[in-house]
Amino acid sequence: MKTITEIPSMMQALELEAYTGWRRGLKLVSRPVPRPGPGEVLVRITAAPVNPADFAFMKGMYGVSKSLPTVPGWEGSGVVVAAGEGWYARYLLGKRVACAAPEDGGGTWAEYMVTPANRCIPLRRRVSDEQGAALLINPMTAWALVDLARRGGHRAVVQTAAAGALGRMIWRLGERRGLTMVNIVRRPEQVDLLTGLGAAHVLSTHEPDFDDRLKAVCRELGVTMAFDAVAGEMPDRLLAALPRRAEVVVYGALSNSVCQVNPGRLIFKDQRVRGFWVSRWRPRFGLPGQVYAGLRIQDMLAAELETPIQARLPLEKAFEGMEQYVKNMSAGKILLMPGGELSPR
Repeated sequence: MKTITEIPSMMQALELEAYTGWRRGLKLVSRPVPRPGPGEVLVRITAAPVNPADFAFMKGMYGVSKSLPTVPGWEGSGVVVAAGEGWYARYLLGKRVACAAPEDGGGTWAEYMVTPANRCIPLRRRVSDEQGAALLINPMTAWALVDLARRGGHRAVVQTAAAGALGRMIWRLGERRGLTMVNIVRRPEQVDLLTGLGAAHVLSTHEPDFDDRLKAVCRELGVTMAFDAVAGEMPDRLLAALPRRAEVVVYGALSNSVCQVNPGRLIFKDQRVRGFWVSRWRPRFGLPGQVYAGLRIQDMLAAELETPIQARLPLEKAFEGMEQYVKNMSAGKILLMPGGELSPR
């Protein structure tokens, strides 16, 4: 193991004891600082966001479960302070990185995290620790979904949860890449938010004629694909508004409900529902492809892919921060700051 600084023996961390959600299963503890093995790096975490995926994980409803107790947090930013064997791990030593947590170890809601080197992307000097912390889930998902639509030859797309941080990224990036975007939100104030930002097509599910309006705008604009972050009854409502052979891509489950689809739409309209998970998308491109995508996304952080931040909190205030985030996710991310202060750019 090579290091650039003295590594302490203990660290502060948020620890999940049971898959019962954060209110009952999470606590602040002291844990030993892990040590990197071959192909791994030790990251001193600067910032780590709270994401919907983290809430799903803490309820045992995510695509990965870990041996308990464990540290949650799927992404963050920091400085690589120690590295095991391997050329890429040694290359990252001393560098600021965006980092994803391993699927079989502790996460980013701690002062230090060990992760495979290939789950880290170097940060450009002009990219802040804050924006770097939220690089690998939302911006990567927006990039991948828009790319999926363009490669499939779709000209217009409808998306749900459009007022959230990820929804705004998908809208901006989609419009930049030549897609006509129809944005679905839940409340009148979210309609005002998106139209104020320049979105041309915004519909709200609170309106009594929502389904009729959605069908009309999809027909007018030629929408043939939908991105859904809600699940529950929403995939079926989207398919009802879409033409034959249209596709709904489900990438989230904000409703905490199973998908409901009329089988007649699949059989007689030849429509399709599929899932998307960015954690399975990234590895398909190998390390060079992941680094390339990460660097390209950093070039767009100041415009289409910037993450709004509503609060920055130390680990000991994480619980009040999560309460704040649950009440208003559209206001921006809650960032946990294990190291206290941001490192310079």
